[in-house]
Amino acid sequence: MTRAVIDHSAVSDGVPLGPFTTYRVGGNARWFAEPTDLEELRSVLKTTPKTTKIVVLGRGSNVVVSDKGIDGLVVRLGGSFAAVDIRDDGSVVCGGALPLPQLARAAAAAGRSGLGFYVGIPGSVGGAVRMNAGGHGSDTAAVLTSIVVVDTKSGELSIRSVKDLALTYRSSNVGPTEIVVQATFHTEAGDTQELEDEIRSITRWRKDNQPGGTYNAGSVFRNPPDQHSGAIIDSLGLKGTRIGPVKVSEIHANFMVADSDATAQDIWRFVHTIQNLVQTRTGILLEPEIVFLGAFEKEESR
Repeated sequence: MTRAVIDHSAVSDGVPLGPFTTYRVGGNARWFAEPTDLEELRSVLKTTPKTTKIVVLGRGSNVVVSDKGIDGLVVRLGGSFAAVDIRDDGSVVCGGALPLPQLARAAAAAGRSGLGFYVGIPGSVGGAVRMNAGGHGSDTAAVLTSIVVVDTKSGELSIRSVKDLALTYRSSNVGPTEIVVQATFHTEAGDTQELEDEIRSITRWRKDNQPGGTYNAGSVFRNPPDQHSGAIIDSLGLKGTRIGPVKVSEIHANFMVADSDATAQDIWRFVHTIQNLVQTRTGILLEPEIVFLGAFEKEESR
C-alpha cells in the first residue's frame, strides 16, 4: 500500500467502499474524503501528495470496486455539491453530487421540462456529464449548457461550455484528473402535472423492464452502433445464465445481477465471460459501460 500521509481533518483512512456502490462489493479506500464544499475540496487536494492516486466516486451505480480496494485517495462529493437551484430564466444549476432522479423531480415540480429522463438513471450529475448519460429519447448533451471542473492535481477551476466537451454516445473529454463540481442545464416551461405524469411513466417503465433493488450496476455494456447489447445477449439465449453468485437478469439481458455474497472478482469474471461468449459467437466485442476500479485478477477470465 502507499506510504503517503494525508494530514487533513476531512480525510479518513481504511474506509470500506462497498456501501457506496450498488453492487455493495469492494475493499477499502486507503484514504477517503467527502468534502462538503469547494473550499474543503481544494484544501483536501492541496494537502494530498502529488504522487497519490485520486479516484472520484459518485453514487456508485456504474462501478465495481476491487476486493483489494483502492490504494489512493477516494473523493466522494457531499454537502453543497448536492444542491440544485432553478432560476427564473429556466436554467438549472446544480452540484456534481446531485442524484439525477432528484434533479428530474425538482425540475418537474418547478414546471421545467427536458430533464424528466434523468429519473430513470441512478447516477449523479457529475457522472452524467462524464458519461453523457441518457435514456428515453434524450441525453445529457441535449440539455447541458456548461460545467465547472476542478483539476485534482492543480486544484484549478475551469468552466466549459457543452460544445467544449466533445459529448458523444456515453463519452466526453472530461479528463481522469478532473472533477465535475457544477453543471448548468437549460429547460423549457412545461405543465407541472404533465411533467410529473412523465416522471411516473418512466418510473413504471423502469420497474417493468429492469431489475430493481441493489446488486446490479445498470447497463453493463455500451450499445454497438445501431444495435442493443441486451438484445444481442438475449439472442444467444443467455438470459438467466449463472456462474456462481452472478447471473444475467431474466428481465433485461444487459443487466448482471449478483447475489449478496458475490465478490468484486466474481462480477469481473462474469462480465468478461459474457463478453467473451458474445465475441466468440457473433464476432461483436461489447465494450463495458461499467467501470472496474482497482486491481482484478485478469487471468481468471480465460
